[in-house]
Amino acid sequence: MTQRRIGDYLLPPGIDIFERGWLSANNIFLYDDHNVALVDSGYCAHQQLTIDLVAKALERHHLSTLNTIVNTHLHSDHCGGNAALVEKFSCDIMIPVSEATAVQHWDEDLLSYQTLGQVCPRFSYQGLLVPGETIVLGSYLWQILGAPGHDHHSVMLYQADHQMLISADALWENGFGVIFPELWGEGGFEEVVKTLELIEGLAVSLVIPGHGKPFTNVQESITTAKSRLDYLSSNPDRNARHGAKVLLKYKLLEWRSMQMAQVQHWISRTPIFSHIQQQLNMTEEELQEWLPQALVKSNAAKIEQGYLVNLD
Repeated sequence: MTQRRIGDYLLPPGIDIFERGWLSANNIFLYDDHNVALVDSGYCAHQQLTIDLVAKALERHHLSTLNTIVNTHLHSDHCGGNAALVEKFSCDIMIPVSEATAVQHWDEDLLSYQTLGQVCPRFSYQGLLVPGETIVLGSYLWQILGAPGHDHHSVMLYQADHQMLISADALWENGFGVIFPELWGEGGFEEVVKTLELIEGLAVSLVIPGHGKPFTNVQESITTAKSRLDYLSSNPDRNARHGAKVLLKYKLLEWRSMQMAQVQHWISRTPIFSHIQQQLNMTEEELQEWLPQALVKSNAAKIEQGYLVNLD
């Protein structure tokens, strides 16, 4: 069996990485003959592709089924495929322990789907990920590490023998995910600092992020992330503006194009934008005018014949 090389790092056997892009988080397929797991399941709009990727991997490795889904956190781009995978493979789901009540009662406010204007089909869980404990996924023992900042409840998975870190959205090659708690006034900058310091204290040769390609230049990425954090935390309005643009861009990845009136309607009915509007001292109308134009200015979208159109 050919093993994948990432830079100077030889990926150990029993691990496939499905790099997905930004609408759907990366999926990590971990397997041996008796234990097949998938870390994160993408967005619901891509659920059939997720099923196909898993089915092809099962066939390629002569495996019977998927046993477990592990969610690093419950943003919709990381768990939107859960329900479809369970229906197809009858697998179990494991979630961060601090999300148990929200999932049990399917509280879409606590789960952020209502707040962020996103969609996630309902699912239940059969196991909990407790920071400080370990879990066997595929052939390897992984440490569960709390990683708040991007999301209060996020976890990472660390494999010490092979110095691998599944970092979710706590660390990307060129930064990290939006610090969402800051957008609704709960604080998050200090949590990001502590999570980056935690990563820096580990022996890590390969990071498998929630988005983007796996990377080995770990210290360089941590330095970049710290610089980015200093920039955002020195003026919280920067994080609010960045978060607003990311949320609209994410929705536009799903829509591809949308009439401007409908874009403005989505902004008006998505609760997070009222928090952002207050923080930026804008009226609702000013935010609805500024936000699409901000995407255009960033070359992330264009306005054409009354439509906001995604630019890849």
